[in-house]
This record gives sequence, C-alpha cells and structure tokens, in this order.
Amino acid sequence: MPEVTARGVRFHVQTCGPGRSESPGPGRSEGRGGSSPDEGPAGPVVVFVHGLAIDNLSSFYYTLAWPVAEAGARCVLYDLRGHGRTERPPTGYSVPDAVADLFAVLDALGHHRVHLVANSFGGAVALNAALAHPGRVAGLALIEAYGPGDGPDWNRDFLNRLAQSALKLEYEWTADLLDPGERRRSRAAATADALLNGTTLLDDLTSTDPVRPAALASVACPVLAIYGQHSDMAEAGRLLRRHVPDCEPHTLTGYAHILLPDGTAEILEVLLPWLAHHAGTRAPAAGAAR
Repeated sequence: MPEVTARGVRFHVQTCGPGRSESPGPGRSEGRGGSSPDEGPAGPVVVFVHGLAIDNLSSFYYTLAWPVAEAGARCVLYDLRGHGRTERPPTGYSVPDAVADLFAVLDALGHHRVHLVANSFGGAVALNAALAHPGRVAGLALIEAYGPGDGPDWNRDFLNRLAQSALKLEYEWTADLLDPGERRRSRAAATADALLNGTTLLDDLTSTDPVRPAALASVACPVLAIYGQHSDMAEAGRLLRRHVPDCEPHTLTGYAHILLPDGTAEILEVLLPWLAHHAGTRAPAAGAAR
C-alpha cells in the first residue's frame, strides 16, 4: 500500500496517469517540497480531495480519476486523516488541520502547484487551501462543496447529520457486539464509526468558520462549481457564483447532494473541458464522458 508520512501521520496515497511511477516509496516522507509548477511533458497534477466519514479516495478512483488521467493529468488521490487506510489519530480534524495535511502530503510527493478536485467536505478543504496558499493552487473544481457561508448557522445541518450518523453507528456497533451473527458491517462503516465516535472530529468541525463573501472575492484561481439541482448546498453554490471572480457554475438536473457515482458522466462532461482549458489536459471528444 503506497504511503507517505506527513505531519506525523501515515497517509494512504494512490496515483494514476503520466508520471505515476513516482508513487511514494521507501524514504519518501514529510519535508520534501518543490518550488516550480508541476507542468510540462508529464502533465499537470490534479489532486482529489474526498468528503467526510463514510467517504475515502475510492469514490474518486472509480469515477473521475482515471478519465482525468487518460486526458493527460498526473492524478493524486489520498485518504484524509482518519479515513480509509490512512492512520487515525485522536485529534487534528479541523479544516486548517486538513489544509496543512494536504500541503504536507504534496510536499512529501514533491508537488508544488496543483489543481484540486474536491467533493462535499473536501470542497471546504480545497477552498481554504487556495486561500491559504494561492501560489500553489492553480485551479479548483468543487463538487457539492461545503465551505462558503454567510450566516451563524451555516454548518448546523451538516453537523447535525454527522452527529446523527455517529449515534446510529454507535448503536449498530453495540448491536453487533450483542449479536455478531445478525449483520456484517462494512469496513467503511467501521472506519466511520471509529472516526465519528473515537476522535475529536465533531468538536473540531463545530469551531470551523465558513468562507465568507469577502474571502471568496479574493480567490485568485479559476473555480468550477458543480451542484445538484435539488442540493441542500445550493446556497454555497450561489455564493461561489456571486463572489468568486472567475467562477464557472453548473447545475446538474435531477440530482441532490450525492452526485458520485450516479452523476459521474455528467460531472465529466463539464470537468474534462474545464481542465483542458485551465490545466492544459487533452480536450475530450464530443460525448466521450458517456
């Protein structure tokens, strides 16, 4: 299993596309940074940042990553702290921590300037990363992204859903212990249970601030914003459209917050041309995403 150690945590990393042979090997660890943009013959670097709890890098690996790699990008996927096959420390789950983790992983891999493709909570990480280090983020493709907000209760519903999930997983885990033959829980559900009920994630996210309109106005890179027609995150999409200087918004008809995997083809129809224009990957043939 490819790994890098960054900020004292072992991160599970996968790569695909041109230059994938530079996947981390022995001795690749934190502290190795680059200073020049990751462009040129090997192709631009596109980094995928997944969502919270039940999610991990596989949601991108089996949907968007390989088509993007086939278009000429070097794709990097990693499991966030505590998710998937990445190590799960008890603390460090705030958005600033996730941003610091992202850049530490990129430093370990030797990537300096990248494009970020982010889903759900990963959007909050990617957006804050672009604000924290604008010279390192060449573009943002945000899919149903959390992060933008302009009120005191911007993350209330999000946190309530996570808390309800934590209670449900804790109950099901107790039921499993009482009757092990009743059900088999998936590895992903077990990981989510340990993450929500065994770390400071919920407390860390409670203190997270939204990215307000004034900060959105300072986003220096081009942004692709993809939201579902029936999404409960529609206001975040509207804020991006109104305040980010270079924002290309898209609404996918018939979808709510969950776009992957069912909306993969529709996402690729807008993502691949956007990457071709802003990152220099190959433009897809008409209808290729389907």
